[in-house]
Amino acid sequence: MTSLLKQSIVDAINKQVIEEFTASMQYLAIAFHFESETLPELANFFHLQAQEEHEHAMKLLSYISEAGGHPVLPATKQVKNEFKTAEECVDLALQQELQVTNQINALVDLAVNERDHLTRQFLQWFVTEQLEEVSSMGDLLNVVRRAGEHNLLLVEDYLIRNPHELAKAGEA
Repeated sequence: MTSLLKQSIVDAINKQVIEEFTASMQYLAIAFHFESETLPELANFFHLQAQEEHEHAMKLLSYISEAGGHPVLPATKQVKNEFKTAEECVDLALQQELQVTNQINALVDLAVNERDHLTRQFLQWFVTEQLEEVSSMGDLLNVVRRAGEHNLLLVEDYLIRNPHELAKAGEA
């Protein structure tokens, strides 16, 4: 099949796949941390986030394949597995989402510079998704900070009472 994509676009998207799979693994590490702390709602939230990031990576790989490029299944980067506080976990997740937002914006910029309208259009879904991701994680970080480390059951209650947060985490 003839590729609809320039190699620079394929390479950049394949690089982003690494970031998405790494994010998925990082969210799993956070989820299991919360499981070990007997905080099932926070664990569930991050399990859903991990699943969503995995689906993002798969969406990118499928796009490359459908457009005639060569998708590459990568190894992930090392993730953090030891955490001292819930705030540290959620702040790490927020920083990761901000980084991914910058990476998606850079991909869009590349698509514009390469005059690749197909990829630019495809990436618009990710641009919109990142607004939701950053907003959701920022909200959760605010709730964790307000609750404090000794009142994390309030965060659990927040997640139970705000099922839209869990729904957002599970969307892809």
